[in-house]
Amino acid sequence: MTIKAIVLDIDGTLLNDQKEITPATKAMLIRAQEEGIKLILASGRPTASMLNFAEELEMKKHHGLLVSYNGAKVIDCQTSDELFNQSMTLEEGKAVLEHMKKFDVKVMIDKDDYMYVNDVYNCDITYKGSKINIIEYESRGGNYKLCEIIDLAAFLDSSISKILTAGEPEYLAEHHQEMMAPFKDSLNCVFTADFYFEFTAQGIDKAKALDTVLKPLGIAAEDVAAFGDGHNDITLIRYAGKGVAMDNAVPELKAAADHVTLSHNEDGIAHMLNQML
Repeated sequence: MTIKAIVLDIDGTLLNDQKEITPATKAMLIRAQEEGIKLILASGRPTASMLNFAEELEMKKHHGLLVSYNGAKVIDCQTSDELFNQSMTLEEGKAVLEHMKKFDVKVMIDKDDYMYVNDVYNCDITYKGSKINIIEYESRGGNYKLCEIIDLAAFLDSSISKILTAGEPEYLAEHHQEMMAPFKDSLNCVFTADFYFEFTAQGIDKAKALDTVLKPLGIAAEDVAAFGDGHNDITLIRYAGKGVAMDNAVPELKAAADHVTLSHNEDGIAHMLNQML
């Protein structure tokens, strides 16, 4: 196949457990761009928390793209032009935030430079066997200032790209069906990790965003190589002509993929691209 675009999930795919891009993977991705292949990062993260990785990979120089909020927004790294944006309406956002008051979850919304939460202190969850402050983890990742708002539903005053909830994995596994029940036919409700469950506009996912922006660029699905590890990467992997699951991926993604490469801690991206290119 001819590869015209490489699409990468970030956490668990591009980044290792230390949240770093390894030298071998970085070198391979810069080389691919120099050969004319478009690089695209596609994540559930807000746009702001993707910019430092785009800079590290020299994506501005090569007109790379950022697919953020799990597909709700796409920007051109070089021009900062917004190529795609599909948010939840104000009414939908308020309804989700009101419903989340019934559950033991940490709710996060972002706007401009701020992340808004109910409680900046009582926010520990279990991550890889250890307790972490999930609010601090998320806000630092996007360089957000934190603001505590008791009633997020009343506070929300505009459309919103994503509402992120975090909770103990066992709790979310038990309660996510109740959390999504009022919205299952009107919004996209999906796990992005075992401790994250999020809401975006109906029909939004990484594949839809890519299909919308790549066709005008003359890049067809069969020209795309995509890498991922989570449930929210399944449509992406199925969309791409060459869908690759990391060895650390969830079983459902591995089943959907054309190939399984090494893990995110073993330069799995570089290993597979070395064969493809």
